[in-house]
Amino acid sequence: MTPTALEDAQKDSRPPAKLQTEEFRVGRPEVVGPEVPESPFPITLEGKVQRGFGRGGKDLGCPTANLPDESITPMSSVAKTGVYYGYAQVIQPDVPSGLRRADIKVLPMVMSMGWNPFYKNERLTAEIHIMHEFQSDFYGYEMKAIVLGYIRPELDYTSREALIDDIEFDKRVALNCLQRPAYQSYSKDPFFEKVELNGVL
Repeated sequence: MTPTALEDAQKDSRPPAKLQTEEFRVGRPEVVGPEVPESPFPITLEGKVQRGFGRGGKDLGCPTANLPDESITPMSSVAKTGVYYGYAQVIQPDVPSGLRRADIKVLPMVMSMGWNPFYKNERLTAEIHIMHEFQSDFYGYEMKAIVLGYIRPELDYTSREALIDDIEFDKRVALNCLQRPAYQSYSKDPFFEKVELNGVL
């Protein structure tokens, strides 16, 4: 049985990741998983967005929101490392902010949970990329996410370009998967907050 991410994290050393190969990329499907989410999904996560390493947007063209270590336990305790998809929502703070109405909607997301082998991280992290163009950052804001499915294992890479290619493919797979009716319904799940129109542009 494949160990969960939490079980891996409790070991003395970071688990090795398989090296990404051209054969893996060529054989990747555009849609993954069953027509209806299956156990352990859906998995809900929430917490304040933390500052990460700053690599997602700068190095990879894929800005990510990092959740605090303690907020990823509901997922790391039941799921293995890898790339996942679902929905996320940045919660509008009580004070005025640079967020627009479009920024606080429930939006598609792709998430990496693991050690980012290409960058040799020493601790388990969960990094969520919300597929939306934000005009301002939202560090310190609350974020909620529902994880609905698994895309692929965590991999190591020989080049940044290969990693970027896979990230872009992951985004397409996530969007394709979320088009299925049983997955779309989670964008209206009561776990998320209703968007109030007052005071939001």
